[in-house]
Amino acid sequence: MAVSTEQLPPMDHGARIAALRAEIASAESTDEQIDALWVTSPVDVRWLCGFTGSNGRLLVTGDNVVLFTDGRYGEQSAQELRSAGVSEQVEVYLGVTDVGDQLTARLGSTPNRGARLGFDDSLSVREYQQLLGWLDDEPITTDAIVSRLRQVKDAGERARLERAASIADAALASMTEQLVPGVTERSFQLDLDRTMLDLGADALSFDTIVASGPNSALPHARPGARAFAEGDLVVIDFGASIDGYGSDMTRTFCIGEPTADQQRLYDAVAQAQAAGVAAVADGVPELEIDTVCRQSLADHELFDQSLADAFIHGTGHGIGLEIHEQPILSTRAVGILRAGLIITVEPGAYIPGFGGVRVEDSVVVTTGSAEPITHAPKGLVPTSGGG
Repeated sequence: MAVSTEQLPPMDHGARIAALRAEIASAESTDEQIDALWVTSPVDVRWLCGFTGSNGRLLVTGDNVVLFTDGRYGEQSAQELRSAGVSEQVEVYLGVTDVGDQLTARLGSTPNRGARLGFDDSLSVREYQQLLGWLDDEPITTDAIVSRLRQVKDAGERARLERAASIADAALASMTEQLVPGVTERSFQLDLDRTMLDLGADALSFDTIVASGPNSALPHARPGARAFAEGDLVVIDFGASIDGYGSDMTRTFCIGEPTADQQRLYDAVAQAQAAGVAAVADGVPELEIDTVCRQSLADHELFDQSLADAFIHGTGHGIGLEIHEQPILSTRAVGILRAGLIITVEPGAYIPGFGGVRVEDSVVVTTGSAEPITHAPKGLVPTSGGG
C-alpha cells in the first residue's frame, strides 16, 4: 500500500485569525462581549499562528495579534510565523518581567468602557490572578471559542489527516505476518511504531495500544511482555501524525481461526460500527451516532449478556491537532454534526476473561454519506489487502 509523497497544501492561518476576530465581534449579549482574547492553550496558539513552543500566549484584538514568549523561542517563532504566512500579522514579544504592562498597552479601551479581555478554559488559577492584578476590568471566561473554531477542518488540515491515515493503513498492512503466536504485544507495538515513522510520520498520534487475549478486554491496555497465543483476540489502536495532525484507527484480529463466540462478538461490533458510520452526516445530532451504535449492540447477546452493556466508552471524537477533540460522541453529546468535521466512530464490546473487540474508522462529515479516511481491511482474519 503506497503512501503519497505529493506536497501538502498550505494551511491558511491568516483566515483562522480573521475567523476568531469575527467570532469575538459577534457576541450579542453585553455580558459576553469582549474586545480581545488571551489564548493560553498551546494547541490553540499553534492552530492560530503556527507557533509550537512550550511557552506561548497569544493576544488577539481587533487591531493586532501579539505572541508573548521568551528569548529561547526568538528564532523559532520567527521561522514558524513565517512558514504559517502570518509574520506580518503577528508581533512577537520576547519578555518575561513586564508582560502585564505590554498586555495592557496593547489592549486599549473602547469609548464607553475599558477593554474587556476574554480568556479560554486552559487558563490556570495563577495566571488568572495575574490578569486580575494587571487589568482594570475583570477578565471574562469564554466558551472555548478557538476549540469550537478548530472543529471544522480546512483543506490543509484534511490533507494532513488523510496523509497520516494512509501511513497508518500502510504500516498495518506490512505487519500482518507478525500476527502469529510467540510475538509479544510490546515487540509488535515497537515494530508498528517504527514502520509508521519509516513511512513518513513525524510522530505517533498517541501511545499505540496492542492488547491480546484477556488484555483485549481492557480498552486502554498498555502493550506488555505477553506473547500472542493461538486463539487470542488482538486489539490494535494506533495512529500516525503529520505536522501535528494525528490519525486514529482500531482493528481487531484473531490469532488463528476464530471460535464461533469470537466471530459472533466481532460481527456484532462491526455491524454497530457500520451503522454508526452510515448515520454520520451534516445536521445529524451527535447523540444519534452513539445511540445507533448502542442500539445495534443491544440486538446481540453473548454469555447471557447484552453487548450494549459491554460497550463501556464513548462512540467517538473529533481528531486534529489533538487526538481527542470536540465533538465528543457519547451518551452526553448535545451538539449537531457539521460538514467538514473529521470524527472517529469506534464502538467496542469487552468481556472480562474472554476478550474484547473494537473497530474504529476516522471519517469526514459531509452533506451526504461519511467519507472514511482510514481504509485498512476489516475482519478477524488478518489481510494486507487494500479497501
